Amino acid sequence: MTDQYSIRRARHDECELLTDLALRAKAIWGYSDQFMADCVAELTISEADVRTQQFFVLESDSVVIGFCALLEGGEREHELAHVFVEPARLREGHGRRLVEHAKDAARARGWQSLLVVSDPNATEFYLSSGGTQIETVPSGSIPGRHLPLIKIPL
Repeated sequence: MTDQYSIRRARHDECELLTDLALRAKAIWGYSDQFMADCVAELTISEADVRTQQFFVLESDSVVIGFCALLEGGEREHELAHVFVEPARLREGHGRRLVEHAKDAARARGWQSLLVVSDPNATEFYLSSGGTQIETVPSGSIPGRHLPLIKIPL
């Protein structure tokens, strides 16, 4: 049997599911318990987030296996954020599916590029998606930590 994939807008009642997925996916990099605790606030997806930004979920046979968001406004006006895939489903092309969907949605909005604040472990993935590292920026969770900022032209 072949998996059937679909991408749709996230629903406000999926915030807890998305937050749990983000935390599980972040933890695969072997970060300490303290590090993960420090990231909870930044990785928490609220109903307001889902209502005001474009969150997309990737489903396989009606089960959510990944998600991402296009964020508008703030410091980085056109940002691709929260690209997370269920750890058991990594390296199956799902991250690429999400990024390509986000790029299409951004193009439809007339955007010229996307910025991604990347976990250092995911930088190569974004570079292979057509991005270029343009600088580093302070982490929103860990004081003194800097993260790669990737620009993906559309």
